[in-house]
Amino acid sequence: MERSLSRAGAASGPESLLERAFIDAVEQVDDLDPTRARVLDAAYEQFCRMGIQRSTMEDVAKRAGVSRITVYRRFATKDVLVEQVVRREFRRYFDQFLLDIQQAESVADRVVLGFVSSLRAIRGNPLIGGLLAVEPDLVAPSMISDGGRTLATVREFVAGQLRHEQHAGNVSKELDTDLVAELMVRISASFLAIPSHIIDIEDDEQLAEVARRYLVPMLEPRPRR
Repeated sequence: MERSLSRAGAASGPESLLERAFIDAVEQVDDLDPTRARVLDAAYEQFCRMGIQRSTMEDVAKRAGVSRITVYRRFATKDVLVEQVVRREFRRYFDQFLLDIQQAESVADRVVLGFVSSLRAIRGNPLIGGLLAVEPDLVAPSMISDGGRTLATVREFVAGQLRHEQHAGNVSKELDTDLVAELMVRISASFLAIPSHIIDIEDDEQLAEVARRYLVPMLEPRPRR
């Protein structure tokens, strides 16, 4: 599976999987090919049930109820199929994140809700969360060994939300949105990649308290020395 993940990253060219998933979410890009969507659904179910390494293109074809040739016409290799399944899951994450933060009434509440919901969404995803739990040594490197593009994509996503809050007058115009977003994203990523013996990431209330005490204060710009 390490080869599949690394090849998928290499196949993504100048854009990472998250970059394209983010663009899809923002631009509301939808898959209009029903057969392709059917194969992706089958691949997702197959990978969740049997794992990526033990699954073949033929397994996916059988689960989708199509021929193996049909699968290969839309996804040239298994690595490409894996890439597209993972990309779609990140797209769903971005979609859900945008929905979740709409429930909050203040910028502080949006930071807390965003932090908690993002960790919940990823750890609760049967495919991505399952891989992080079972084989973190394979998944984590694939997300951080791309020259920082993956983290940069999520940072830009969060920074964009913070700039929106600036334009709405909810946070100071002096706030360094890129720096704050960078810190928030790296904190979140560390909880996903490295188990904590102090903070239980399965406890939403504890995560919310961490966000209130340590992330929300980042919204106040520090005076320059």
